[in-house]
Amino acid sequence: MHVIDWVVLLGVTGWIIYDGLRRTKHANELDGYLLAKRSIPWWAAGLSVMATQLSAITMIGTTGQGYADGLRFVQFYFALPLAMIVLSMTLVPFFYRSGVYTAYEYLERRFDAKTRTFTSLLFLLSRGMSCGVVISAPAVVLSLVLGWDLTATALLIGLPAIIFTMFGGVQAVTWTDVKIMVIIVGALVALIVAAVAGLPGEVSVVDGLHAAAATGRMRTFDFSFDLTNQYTFWSGTLAALFLFCSYFGTDQSQVQRYLTARSEDGAKQALLVSAYWKIPLQLVVLLVGVLVFVFYLFTPPPLIFSTVHAERLAAGPAAGEYRALQAEYETALDARREAALAVGAARRAGSSDALRTAREQFRLADEAVDGIRGRATALVRSAGGEASFNDTNYIIPSFILSQIPVGLVGLIFVAVMMAATSTIAAELNALATTSIIDFYRRLFRPSATDRHYLLVSRGVTAFWGVFACLVAIWAAELGSLIEVVNRVGSFFYGSILGVFILAIAVPRANGHGAFVGLIAGMSVVALVTAYTSVAFLWHNVIGAVVVVVVGTIVSVLTGGRPAAAAADQ
Repeated sequence: MHVIDWVVLLGVTGWIIYDGLRRTKHANELDGYLLAKRSIPWWAAGLSVMATQLSAITMIGTTGQGYADGLRFVQFYFALPLAMIVLSMTLVPFFYRSGVYTAYEYLERRFDAKTRTFTSLLFLLSRGMSCGVVISAPAVVLSLVLGWDLTATALLIGLPAIIFTMFGGVQAVTWTDVKIMVIIVGALVALIVAAVAGLPGEVSVVDGLHAAAATGRMRTFDFSFDLTNQYTFWSGTLAALFLFCSYFGTDQSQVQRYLTARSEDGAKQALLVSAYWKIPLQLVVLLVGVLVFVFYLFTPPPLIFSTVHAERLAAGPAAGEYRALQAEYETALDARREAALAVGAARRAGSSDALRTAREQFRLADEAVDGIRGRATALVRSAGGEASFNDTNYIIPSFILSQIPVGLVGLIFVAVMMAATSTIAAELNALATTSIIDFYRRLFRPSATDRHYLLVSRGVTAFWGVFACLVAIWAAELGSLIEVVNRVGSFFYGSILGVFILAIAVPRANGHGAFVGLIAGMSVVALVTAYTSVAFLWHNVIGAVVVVVVGTIVSVLTGGRPAAAAADQ
């Protein structure tokens, strides 16, 4: 990376962090540090909700997903608007009026201490692991830029975020999110312009998209009902509804964002920002990946997008096999380029039969290229002993470094790095809040001073930050990061949502039923994950249904909820 890009990266990043810390007030009080004394305007809270979701995974993992798989991933978000409306009418006013710090405080009031403790513990595990995945995305970028291994780059990303969170609190996180959202949108526009500008003069964007469509990358709807198919209309509207209701309604990293709003209406409006803008933004993100795919139809892409792994192969014992694959790859790329040009020529000629034939030939040529890349990936796994290696997350960083002008590279990396820092900070803040409120203050020091809780909170933040860095090293090689983070979440979210459904919608549910139901839900999801090929989005439905059914049955068998307790609600 050029020195100018480093100046831009360090200068803009430094200003964003400084301005976020400068805006922090009342960070020496527990309510100010954790909830900003409920002083954040609705639009800032709403942008913070969106920025917390986006993270660097959007810039790296989701765009890479678009390159590899096209637009169909957008189906994942079809249920989001409905989930936002449901939550703004139910859980948002409920939590805001209750005056809680965490969503899990309510579970002890409604059920008992063991249910609150177990649910909080599940949140800590799921969010701690997800935070590690968030660190992985910029760690991948830096590993390409600096030539370091992922351990070093994960620590380089994680440690500043830990320090920022320890001293800034939720206000610094929120105001940083606002600026980062603007930079992210600008970076996405820059990537689109670069991909389009890099097409040959005789090739239009429409020509390229026709070629992409031949591989299915422009397909946004899949109405097949197949529980093993990850992204369909049904998984995106039914299964994902459970995921989004759990994530935005019961996950402390999101609940804490809208609990900082100045009013209940402001909290609702903050959540509805995502309902209006999330799907259009995700389409843009995925389109970036598709356009980069189109760009590489006419500009030869690397056989392996991870330069570190490519260099290891070229210098290792499998170098001869790698060179043979490279030669075969170059021949296949030439054939695919000619097939892509033929698609454009057939489209301009206006012959539907010729276009159909050209698209089919291009599809076969693209499959040949993918086959060679698959063999190269397998060679990396066998030669390097990395059984989980997948270079999807290296595609966009490689494009940025090789195709974006000097200066703009630094600004795009600001978006990647600060998106990561912001999300990491928000998640560490939520992890610290849950650790202190649901465990430390309740179980160990129920009557200490705010200063003591703040000190312990900063120590807990450091612990979870180190934990996330360790997870990041493992997560980077598991495939598309956007899938990894949602796969991790889906293991827990459905069961957690089921407990809250029991609490709100089943009047006679009691603590025994909620606790046993939660254990049953997690157990069934674990079995489904281990022994079936059911897509992970459906794990959310399975977990929630099992918790509600088992929890209701156990509650009835153990006498139901006491009438006095029911009357208190």
